[in-house]
Amino acid sequence: MVKLSDSEWRVMTALWDRPQTITELTATLAESTGWSKHTILTFLRRMEEKGAVRYEQGPRAKRYYPCVDRQDAQVEEATEFLDRCFSGRIGLMVNTMLGREKLSREEIDELYDILRQAEVVKDD
Repeated sequence: MVKLSDSEWRVMTALWDRPQTITELTATLAESTGWSKHTILTFLRRMEEKGAVRYEQGPRAKRYYPCVDRQDAQVEEATEFLDRCFSGRIGLMVNTMLGREKLSREEIDELYDILRQAEVVKDD
């Protein structure tokens, strides 16, 4: 799996939404990052070397595409975080987070649904 920096995650998130040219990416990321076209090109070159993105030459400009599936990247990143910060223990992470932040009824119901689905998968 490709390791992405925080900045590369921002670029990938934009590309997962839709493939884009450098001009489109610059406009997409301008408000949240303030990055110039040259900064984004540097990220794209680095990400291309890692195998995270590819491009197709269009009539006027290159269009960049993600080579990494969003869900695969999220699972890899979450697993690495969980291992690094909580010794791989989901329960410890949830308990730590609940000690700092209250959950809405909707979030609690969502967690129950996730646990029920995990229980069904485990029983199969």
